[in-house]
Amino acid sequence: MKNVKVCILRTAGINCDQETAFAFSKAGSQAELVHSNDFIRQKNSLSDYQILALPGGFSYGDDIASGKVFANELKYKLEEELVRFIADGKLIIGICNGFQVLVKSGLLPGNSTFEQEASLIINDSGKFEARWVYLKNSGKCAWTRNMPEVIYLPVAHGEGKFMVKDKSVFNRLKANKQIIFRYGSAQGEPSGYPDNPNGSLDDIAGICDRTGRILGLMPHPERHIAPSQHPRWFNLKNKKEGDGLEIFRNGVEYIKKNL
Repeated sequence: MKNVKVCILRTAGINCDQETAFAFSKAGSQAELVHSNDFIRQKNSLSDYQILALPGGFSYGDDIASGKVFANELKYKLEEELVRFIADGKLIIGICNGFQVLVKSGLLPGNSTFEQEASLIINDSGKFEARWVYLKNSGKCAWTRNMPEVIYLPVAHGEGKFMVKDKSVFNRLKANKQIIFRYGSAQGEPSGYPDNPNGSLDDIAGICDRTGRILGLMPHPERHIAPSQHPRWFNLKNKKEGDGLEIFRNGVEYIKKNL
C-alpha cells in the first residue's frame, strides 16, 4: 500500500485534531479531519481509511463523564462500521479524550459485546494535571515496536485515573500483555505522584486490545514530535525528533506492510 489514509475523527469539543493530523502527516500518511456526523449521515465511510484516530479534547464538553457521550455515539451509531474496520485488520488510536472514548465505548480493553470493562476517572489529586511524564514502554503492540524503553510525553487531563471493573479484567490485561505504557521515574521504575499524575491502577498510562492494533493512552504523543517541544530541548541538541513521532510512524508503517 503506497498511500495510508488516516481519519482524524472530530466532534464538538475536540481540540487536538490539527496537531494529530500534523503528526500523522509527518509520519508519512495522508491525514483527513472528518466530523462524526459525516459517517452517521453516510456522507463518508470508514472503509475509505486504514487508520482511525480519536484525538484529545473535551468531546461534547465531557458531559456526564469524560468521553462518555462520544463513546455512546460510536457504540450505538457506528458500531457496524467499527466492527468491520477492526475485522479488516486496520488500526485505531485514542489519545487522552480519545482513550476515554475507546474505554467507555468498550473498544478497549476489547470484547465481543462492546461491554465497558474499565474507566478513566477523576485524578487522585482532584485537579487538572498538565505536566511532562516518563513512560515505560512494553513494546508489545503495532504502535510501539522498536521504541525506547522509556519515553517522555506531556499529559493534560482531569480524568486520567485508569481503573477496571474487577480483578479478572486486570488479570486478563496482564496475561495478554495489553498494558503498553506505565507512568514511572526517568529510569522506568514505579513511582508515585507526580510521576504518576492521576493515581492509575498499576501506574497504567496506556493499553491495547488483544490484537495489538487498537491503542489508547492518556499522554499526548502529538505534542512531542519535534525536539524543540521538549522542555529541555536546548540540552538535547543531538535529538533529531520527539519521542511521540515514532508512535505515529509505527502505525503508518504497519499498514504499509500488512494491508
